[in-house]
Amino acid sequence: MAKTDKAEEKAGAGQEQNDASQADSKKQAQAAEFSEAVESEAGVAGGSIDILLDMNVPVTVAIGQTEIPVRRLLQLGPGSVVKLDKAIDAPADLYLRDTKFASGDVVVVDGWFAVRIKEILGVGQTESAEPVAAAQA
Repeated sequence: MAKTDKAEEKAGAGQEQNDASQADSKKQAQAAEFSEAVESEAGVAGGSIDILLDMNVPVTVAIGQTEIPVRRLLQLGPGSVVKLDKAIDAPADLYLRDTKFASGDVVVVDGWFAVRIKEILGVGQTESAEPVAAAQA
């Protein structure tokens, strides 16, 4: 008999939660009033940007891209060659997240790939894209 009472309590609690969630969905949104924020010199001087300047951000270098059918993709293996859409002398694109911000030449420095920057794009020149054939710089 105790098991039946506990089961009924659980069922009742579940119904109460369901009723509460339905009541929440029927509540009306109300406008909130906010006071005007006042700029202060202390906020600018006290909140130093130095912490941001020392952060590392991921930069992606795209040397090209291509599209291939899934059938061909599944056939790839060691030794396969995938031809990209850029000539060997074309600059690589540098991305910060998905936004192109520069272009440059791929070079080798001490046995590591590197990029010699040729051009930094201005604010109006940036492109949003997803590099496909990319490596982390």
